[in-house]
Amino acid sequence: MQRTRPPFPADHPACFRTTVHGTVFCERARQLEKLHPGDELLILPGPPLDDEPGVWIHSTDGDLIGHLPPEIESWLAPWMLRGGHARARTLKVCDDRTPSWRRLIIEVDCVV
Repeated sequence: MQRTRPPFPADHPACFRTTVHGTVFCERARQLEKLHPGDELLILPGPPLDDEPGVWIHSTDGDLIGHLPPEIESWLAPWMLRGGHARARTLKVCDDRTPSWRRLIIEVDCVV
């Protein structure tokens, strides 16, 4: 049986670039040192029981790196929790001279 994807949210881009937030907590910055432009990343919605589940970014090894900005999470998380799928890859990794919320820039491609 083939699953059908949920309708993609209107007025939102199916492919976009964004920063990753929360990279300085719980020694997540160590994960940034391992990343290079072009690396694939895992993009997963948070638990559906959370009031605001968020969208989390992990390395392909499963290590948590951070989360998407709230204004993206607000529409992307519900879509993903209904069965939507997205891919992510690293575009740019900056060092600790860059503000933490701008250190990792990724591209997200929603499979629509």
